[in-house]
Amino acid sequence: MTKPTAWLGIILILGFSPLFAQLTVDMDAEPAGLADNQTCFDCHGKRIYAYENPVTGRIERKAMNPNFVFDQEAFYQGVHRHFRCTDCHSPDYETFPHKAELRFEPMYSCLDCHGGDPTYAHFHFDEIGVEFEKSVHFERQPERFNCWSCHNPHSYKAMTRSGFRITEIVQYHNNMCASCHNNTDRFQTVSDSLKRPLDQIHAFLPNFNLHFNAVRCIECHTATEDTMWVAHNILPKELAVKRCVECHSANSLLMSSLYKYQNIESRRSRGTLNAIILNEAYVIGANRNIYLNIISIVLFGMTLLGVLVHIIFRIKKP
Repeated sequence: MTKPTAWLGIILILGFSPLFAQLTVDMDAEPAGLADNQTCFDCHGKRIYAYENPVTGRIERKAMNPNFVFDQEAFYQGVHRHFRCTDCHSPDYETFPHKAELRFEPMYSCLDCHGGDPTYAHFHFDEIGVEFEKSVHFERQPERFNCWSCHNPHSYKAMTRSGFRITEIVQYHNNMCASCHNNTDRFQTVSDSLKRPLDQIHAFLPNFNLHFNAVRCIECHTATEDTMWVAHNILPKELAVKRCVECHSANSLLMSSLYKYQNIESRRSRGTLNAIILNEAYVIGANRNIYLNIISIVLFGMTLLGVLVHIIFRIKKP
């Protein structure tokens, strides 16, 4: 069987297996490839690995290339936790020492497995692919930039549709951006230009660290897309949101992006149109409640009336 045919067979088998027919990943069951993957993690899960030299018969200890060290715990907490390493990598990796030509093994994108499959239609992978190809990332580096440039397949978590807190989602997504945009060495793997630190680039923000910890980068740097939870059309910096009122207002754009999923779930479970005020989401200027506004105005008016009545009685007092 040729390699492309083998991969097609794997994809077809995975596509029809009960495991991959599930819409969500079973995080409670034991990982399906736990035993098979352990051989890989015995070396690639460590900075220093050991093996028996077949020529000398001695145990050798070597430092693993940092780019090929993978966090075993993070892998089994990610969405691909039930995968075997050889589901995505060549079965030739089961032989050690690995063949040198394996390092040129092509990388598969998300759409190679998830594209055009009705099982995953509600994740909108095909629309994500279209939006990604409009992005400044793809336009400037079409040969170098792919899904894995941002989404590490060895640890990726579907944060937005899960029960994670807003702060956890923000931290996870922003670390994804910062791992390249705040890391000159990694940034230059896709660009020849130097990168200034993020806090210098965003010096116009009143409090960069507060914003970075509370709002995802993509809230300001993507075009809003109604059909997807996470927009993928990264805009050129000239088109990024910079006006405070676009977030800090009653019609905050955050309600259609960062808080979209949580707001819908909250409304569904709490049955209130203003459920967002009851959760952790708070944005100055955006969390307005018309009933609180009315109560405040009434209390303010009653206070003024009380002062006025008091003044009148003081004036009339003989």
